[in-house]
Amino acid sequence: MALEFTEANFDELALQSDKPVLVDFWAEWCGPCRMVGPIVEEISKDYEGKAIIGKVNVDENPSISSKYGIRNIPTILFLKNGEVVDKSVGAVPKNILTDKLDAHM
Repeated sequence: MALEFTEANFDELALQSDKPVLVDFWAEWCGPCRMVGPIVEEISKDYEGKAIIGKVNVDENPSISSKYGIRNIPTILFLKNGEVVDKSVGAVPKNILTDKLDAHM
């Protein structure tokens, strides 16, 4: 299951990870986010032990969203060694996300 990133744990779980990290920025009221959510959950199972997969609720964690300039959701950031290495905006198919993640493994 995808991790729930919060302002309290984001640095430790996402930025300090020695594995690639996929971060899904979403909100309850966002229709396209509900389409991407199950895909992110599938990816978290597929990449268990190989990558860190998590979600940030933009309404509950505004400082993370503003730090990364998130203006549209869903936005998915790919982090490696604490740095953004790729991103995807909007509802996209699973293979697009896994291709981007694989590129940073």
